[in-house]
Amino acid sequence: MRFKNNKVWLALGQNQRPVVKNGKVLIKYQLDQDHEYWVHQKNVKPIDPSQSETKDPEKKKSGKKPSKNNTKQEIITIDETVCDDAVCIYTDGASSGNPGPSGIGIVLGFGKHEKEISRYIGIATNNIAELEAIRTGLLELKNTDLPVRLFTDSSYAYGVLVLGWKARKNQDIIRSIIKIISKFNDLKIIKVKGHGGIEGNERADFLATSAIKKAERT
Repeated sequence: MRFKNNKVWLALGQNQRPVVKNGKVLIKYQLDQDHEYWVHQKNVKPIDPSQSETKDPEKKKSGKKPSKNNTKQEIITIDETVCDDAVCIYTDGASSGNPGPSGIGIVLGFGKHEKEISRYIGIATNNIAELEAIRTGLLELKNTDLPVRLFTDSSYAYGVLVLGWKARKNQDIIRSIIKIISKFNDLKIIKVKGHGGIEGNERADFLATSAIKKAERT
């Protein structure tokens, strides 16, 4: 099936019909991955074999310019390809209460190598969790000569680290991250849309929220 601009696998029940719960269906981006995602059933559609990946039948009919939604899908494709020759890091932070119990999720990949981090960081705000996920992800890399592409869905983190926003709070951790960034020869932080169907971002979100749930159960 197709979810947004990605090919996915849809879970079927014994009756060979989609497994549906509260209007959502269960999907995987890869059959051999552990993570599953509940998404709205209306957003999962059959793949049309006659449709080219580069053509949009609706756009052909109307003759209109690509919609904003199509632009977002195009960004997802670009995000996936920029990691071909670079270390790819997806980071996410979550807070239950803001401030409240918080966790970080990180997915690191380079070639065939991959690592996941799911860690509870105690009581914090969502912004701190987002920043801590970025800092932890970067500290995992020992070779600062490799090109790195780090993805975050946090407008706050992207603003204070890339756009030069002046932060009234969290200045210590921001300075710490900027110092770490300065050690890399080729590092780019890329802003992505949260819950936009990007596999790495969805996995990082899952790892962050799972860390909180695990801590609350213990």
